Amino acid sequence: YFSGEAKPPHPRIATAQPSFRTTDIDVVGDATHLTLFEMLGNFSFGDYFKDEACAWALEFWTDVLQFPVERLYVTVHEIDDEAEQIWLKLGIPQERIWRFGDEDNWWGPAGDEGPCGPCSELHYDFGSQFGCKQPGCCPNCANIVDATGEVCARFVELWNLVFMQFYHHLDGSRTPLPATGIDTGMGFERLVIVLQGADDIYDTD
Repeated sequence: YFSGEAKPPHPRIATAQPSFRTTDIDVVGDATHLTLFEMLGNFSFGDYFKDEACAWALEFWTDVLQFPVERLYVTVHEIDDEAEQIWLKLGIPQERIWRFGDEDNWWGPAGDEGPCGPCSELHYDFGSQFGCKQPGCCPNCANIVDATGEVCARFVELWNLVFMQFYHHLDGSRTPLPATGIDTGMGFERLVIVLQGADDIYDTD
């Protein structure tokens, strides 16, 4: 659908997708990673793009889930000035917007070639009393918690907004897609952690 090889049944689609973890199965068993999990998604094929995806994500966060907006931290790709400006216009303060490179804020392709693009992730802040309690703690924090050996878990990524813009070819080159699109993923079980006030996935119902 994103590459234009087939026509989607609708330009806007929502999904609830059972997913089996394989690529990072070594992290299964911590506070947020499962072998089998449910991925919630919304998709745009040549319809809405960054402005709407970010605005509607914020609306869902605050109005539907009723999460405090001050618990929201956002990450964007290091060269995606547009996404950062959108979040600023939506009222997210600069100190809660963080930039990261390809490893954290670029999605795809799913394989050797295919659609891909920068992404913006929504992280929930459980509070400074949790995690590593070290200076500079932020989303994607890799600090080790004192004595436990566990990685900081103050911030949990709940939702990933992927801005589908490019096709990644086998030779490593990237060309623009025939139309821009949106591919998001929200971890249902991670969402339940927050909704139920649990410490981790294994303490939810």
